[in-house]
Amino acid sequence: MDFAKDFDCLIIGGGPAGLTAATYLGRFHRKVLLVDAGESRALQIPESHNYPGFAEGISGPDLLRELNRQAQQYGATLLNGTATNLVRADQGYAATINGQTVSAVRVLLATGLTDISPDMPGLQQAVAQTSIRYCPVCDAYEATDKAIVVYGSIKDAEPKAVFMRSYSNRVALLPTDEADDPDARERLAAQGITLAASPPADLRPSQDGIVVELRSGERLRFDVLYPVLGCTVASDLATTLGARCNDVGCVVVDDKQRTTVANIYAAGDVVSDLHQLSVAAGHAAIAATAIHKSLPNNFRG
Repeated sequence: MDFAKDFDCLIIGGGPAGLTAATYLGRFHRKVLLVDAGESRALQIPESHNYPGFAEGISGPDLLRELNRQAQQYGATLLNGTATNLVRADQGYAATINGQTVSAVRVLLATGLTDISPDMPGLQQAVAQTSIRYCPVCDAYEATDKAIVVYGSIKDAEPKAVFMRSYSNRVALLPTDEADDPDARERLAAQGITLAASPPADLRPSQDGIVVELRSGERLRFDVLYPVLGCTVASDLATTLGARCNDVGCVVVDDKQRTTVANIYAAGDVVSDLHQLSVAAGHAAIAATAIHKSLPNNFRG
């Protein structure tokens, strides 16, 4: 592909935020290039039931396929690849993509994040069969009245375990740290949550759930496990340019999705700790509209 011409906007990331922004900018008659490394977190969603308009549910891959088709329908250029070496240029920014240099007046970072997963055999199988889920806001409804375990440090996992009590009276916390914390055990018990006797010695999927062997020797079985092990936010391109991030690594933006670096915008999971498809789409709409209004007029001839 020939990248001789500049683009109005370079979008880095082909998840729901990036693709929605590409559709908006295409419909604004802007020259937009979206580069996608094919690592969207949405690819891990077996089926979402809380995305507006899909009452029967839609898988992450199917949603991305439809968003991709829609963005191209309105003129966005989509490219598989990885953007590296994002630097300031005369008229905006330049990035290296698949060995070629691309220039754009504005940049939208929709680079997302990667969840830290449990170290266990059969992880992808467990995710596909929904025995492991990462987002209770997204899908705790589907775990209603099931045996649920939340896996992480007591400090980090306790709020999520409490959240899960709205969905089931069989909630346990599986600690990554030693569980001899009488205060935590009493506090959790008062809310109907069981604190496992020790961290796990082994985790593995079964035919219909997750089997946990504790270091203390007990063997437990759960229908679904929610990891609370943290994440890696893909904010390197932003921070290299000097953009401010919070303690987690999410890029700080204003009400127009502008980062602290001029003409760099950000949307989706790279910005927010509320990791929702609808939030990503909302960010994208705000960012794309702000980008369009910030550019010189493109009146029709």
